[in-house]
Amino acid sequence: MDVALFDFDLPEERIALRPVSPRDAARLLVVRPDAPEPLADRGIRDLVELLQPGDALVLNDTRVIPSRLWGRRYRGEASARIEIMLHKREADDRWRAFARPAKKLNVGETIVFDSDGAGNACELARLQAEVEDKGEGGDIGLRFSLTGPYLDEAIARLGELPLPPYIAGKRATDEADARDYQTTYAREEGAVAAPTAGLHFTPELFDALAKRGVSRHFVTLHVGAGTFLPVKADDTDEHRMHAEWGTVSAATAEALNAVRAAGGRIVAVGTTSLRLLESATAEGGVIRPFSGDTAIFITPGYRFRAVDLLLTNFHLPRSTLFMLVSAFSGLALMKRAYAHAIAEGYRFYSYGDGSLLFRDQNLA
Repeated sequence: MDVALFDFDLPEERIALRPVSPRDAARLLVVRPDAPEPLADRGIRDLVELLQPGDALVLNDTRVIPSRLWGRRYRGEASARIEIMLHKREADDRWRAFARPAKKLNVGETIVFDSDGAGNACELARLQAEVEDKGEGGDIGLRFSLTGPYLDEAIARLGELPLPPYIAGKRATDEADARDYQTTYAREEGAVAAPTAGLHFTPELFDALAKRGVSRHFVTLHVGAGTFLPVKADDTDEHRMHAEWGTVSAATAEALNAVRAAGGRIVAVGTTSLRLLESATAEGGVIRPFSGDTAIFITPGYRFRAVDLLLTNFHLPRSTLFMLVSAFSGLALMKRAYAHAIAEGYRFYSYGDGSLLFRDQNLA
């Protein structure tokens, strides 16, 4: 498909730089393709009314790590500052990362990391990595001088929380982000971006949903920095997704299959949960245990197997995520929904408001 079909104009002032407080005070645009009036303005707390007893929330419990690192490469007396954004762990001592600038970085070179990229760390505090390979778009493979929990400890000490570029380009990261950019249920460390639909949930909202008879189930997908990459191709067939690691346990798969068998609906909280569930589901609609990489790319024409409703934030123009929601509820309706959200002052992106999308049963 032509990527230009997924373009729209978004005023800069619609981009949220801070979340609302409390988390569940955000607005919610409900999109029902089969309703006479498919758009309704509600609030996140209205999920208690909008969901039904027997429905199942599926949440991604990944935890964001401080994955932006600063370092220097050295050639004789000369050195250059390098920014590294980790995006996928490949082994106890290996990560894939995006480097900036990457053009002059050579395979075999060593990057020395410190807290500010100025080379001021003492020798014992330094973390080093060798560039093992180079891919496209600044993607590189790194082998670190530390491994396992020692490497994790060094990354936690030296790294910065990786706010999305549309926020980080407008303000500095601060202490509030360390709280705001994690879900309240984050526990499995490994993501370099938050599963932002989950940022809306509070313990109070979970309690109210439980009393309503809505169950909770957790999966893990370690969101990569590739989620921020623009689609540079003109046709969706030419775009390559970056792989992300995820897992659906046998117990969770069994529980969700039981929900569907009893007539309940699967409600994916975020596109990450949806992509993982769809990767784990067979043609017949049975959700299976899953552990491994997924690079699933969902565009209009995709036949959904597992998910009935999707809770998600508002996404970037021409992005893979806007393509996904267009596949779920219909491109024409989603363009109308986004135009409505812009006109009505909804807040966009990671710290923004939410939308509850019902699947268009008439789509492939």
